[in-house]
Amino acid sequence: MLRNLFIGIAAVLAVLAAGGCVSSGKFKNMEAQKNNEITALQQEKTTLQGQNQALEQQKASLQGDVNGLKQQLASLEQQNAEAEQHAKSLQQEKDAMVSANQQQQQQYERLVKQLSDEAAKGQLQVRRYKNMLAVDLAEKIFFDSGRATLKKSGKDVLKKVAEALKGYENKLIRVVGHTDNVPVAKSLQGTFPTNWELSVARATNVVRFLQDNGVPPERMVASGRAEFDPVVPNDTPENRQKNRRIEIMLIDQSLVNEMSRPGG
Repeated sequence: MLRNLFIGIAAVLAVLAAGGCVSSGKFKNMEAQKNNEITALQQEKTTLQGQNQALEQQKASLQGDVNGLKQQLASLEQQNAEAEQHAKSLQQEKDAMVSANQQQQQQYERLVKQLSDEAAKGQLQVRRYKNMLAVDLAEKIFFDSGRATLKKSGKDVLKKVAEALKGYENKLIRVVGHTDNVPVAKSLQGTFPTNWELSVARATNVVRFLQDNGVPPERMVASGRAEFDPVVPNDTPENRQKNRRIEIMLIDQSLVNEMSRPGG
């Protein structure tokens, strides 16, 4: 633009020189006017350059914002994918829990049905405890007071129990002996010094009988709790009778494996 202006001024001067009729004062006025135009154009150029720089800076800033938004979008997409995967895992866990609970309920109902006659006679009780099944056997059916030898009436019931337990191949069978808080009679303390020995001996004899009737021994554990795990206070003869029992617990093998892991 300035170049064109200079060309224009030169042309004017050429015309004036050719005409030879322009006074010195008029020429100076024209020259000053053109100089002012040149100055104004230079200022306009400087302003435009400044605006251009500002626009370039704004463009760079906006590009930075765009890049930042792209990174945020990528991060959100990653978080969304992780959330979807987590939700999928939770749904799978929920489905597994529902399926396990349904299976547990079916096993409970089957066990109740198999032992319904004995339960009706009060010889045993089948119950669910968290993710385990339990069969509580009335002590008076199985043992004389202070003794660990199985009675015939107890053997008849245990045969039915053994037959029922064979169908639970994924279960560990834990047989626990329980007594009341009455000490072992002095006449029997040579064999069973305390209720600990008595409760363990009773559980062991039950396990041996179940084994003899087809329950795999590697799936069974015998233990005794003496009087230290009562279901009711040992404050009446009736309550003490309830506490004298054999408890057979069916525990999921997966739970046993989990508990057996180092640090579990």
